[in-house]
Amino acid sequence: MPQLILVVDDEPKVARLARDYLEKNGFRVLTAGDGQSALTLARRDKPDLIILDLMLPHIDGREVCRILRRESDVPIIMLTALSEEIDQVTGLEIGADDYITKPFSVRALVARVRALLRRTRGEVKAPSVIRLGGLEINAEKHTVTYNGAPLKLTPNEFKLLHLLASRAGQIFTREQLLEDLHGTASSLDRSVDSHIKNLRKKLEAASGESLIETVYGVGYRFRER
Repeated sequence: MPQLILVVDDEPKVARLARDYLEKNGFRVLTAGDGQSALTLARRDKPDLIILDLMLPHIDGREVCRILRRESDVPIIMLTALSEEIDQVTGLEIGADDYITKPFSVRALVARVRALLRRTRGEVKAPSVIRLGGLEINAEKHTVTYNGAPLKLTPNEFKLLHLLASRAGQIFTREQLLEDLHGTASSLDRSVDSHIKNLRKKLEAASGESLIETVYGVGYRFRER
């Protein structure tokens, strides 16, 4: 399942812009316009990351951050229209993991979200051996078999398969897959589509079924089994 982001901002245009771009990049998104709603949604829905505006009505972002930090270790990116260093430092001191100042680039925001999720959640490594039905992926030996028969994959195909299978059911955008392959991503780079096409053919030839699903307009995921 795609990771869930909570966007908290009392400016509807800002919240909508962040939501639309995050959803376009494969995330699920909730929005809140004030501190109390943010706390309610955070406690109820357990988001994977929170983008939190500093200036909020009723309960401001600083207090929301303090409360959340007492209750959980959810990653928090603080949004602020203030550029003074003291405000950035205060946000980090009360428990925010990162900050970004307004006005911001939506592409930069998504990059910050991905980077923070990698830092905070990347500590949980995929197992060295993944077994899904008849499929077995051995990361240490760099081998793939289906019902014991070996599959010959290119290095890029192996890397994509290992990532997708290690999080079966989770949608990955092309940009996320490109970052995993090359450390960079470009919406103009369509090489992932070619790698996925070839990988899918090899898996279907071995298993007789489609194991990698296309989520149209979003990306790809390994079918949950």
